[in-house]
Amino acid sequence: MPRTANTFASLSTSTNHREFDRKLQHILRHAAQVFSAKGYEGASIRDISRASGVSLSGLYYYCESKQKLLYLIQYHTFSRILAQLEARLESVREPEARLRVLVQNHLDYFLNHPVEMKVLSHEDEALEGDYRKEVQDIKRRYYATARGIFAVLQRARRARRMNPRVAVLSLFGMMNWVYTWHNPRHDPPAGRLADTIAEIFLSGVRNGHGSRRAAAALSGRKSKLETRNAKLESRRAES
Repeated sequence: MPRTANTFASLSTSTNHREFDRKLQHILRHAAQVFSAKGYEGASIRDISRASGVSLSGLYYYCESKQKLLYLIQYHTFSRILAQLEARLESVREPEARLRVLVQNHLDYFLNHPVEMKVLSHEDEALEGDYRKEVQDIKRRYYATARGIFAVLQRARRARRMNPRVAVLSLFGMMNWVYTWHNPRHDPPAGRLADTIAEIFLSGVRNGHGSRRAAAALSGRKSKLETRNAKLESRRAES
């Protein structure tokens, strides 16, 4: 009997956790929409209550403050992106492919969650205290992963010597503002868009060997053409 009772208690607790998480995710989605539309400072708990259909008392049961809501939106978002990236990178070894996975993973998430992307981009400084510290910690882990990918590119001599911090933050700058202009009716979906952005970035950081080879080949063709033209001119002069 005790074991049966414990089993039922465990199942009940598990069900309660799932229901709690489901309701909390519902609240966070609507909170993100409100923060996106009104800004963090302009939004109120009452606004979020109306948008989510959850009473004020119910809202405070799940989350005690507007600051906690913003923290959870940012923390959950970065946690998911980082976890997905780490899983995708496990089977990828080639340096440029890893960079492409980083871009693909980032755009996959944010093009499917444009509201959260806007909140993350615009409300970066709104968190305070321990909430801010925890989000900064996970953002540093994400940045460190990207920095590590770029370092491998440099060690493999597939990126020229340059400031890695500037390079990686420039890449994030390209990706983080996609939501401001991406139009699904006219612009490519996440996969093709990621290929384009990754290629733009890689073209800028590559060590230039390909460019030098192309320039040498062009110079060689030009030299042969000039030699041929000189011979033709000489024959004409002789005749």
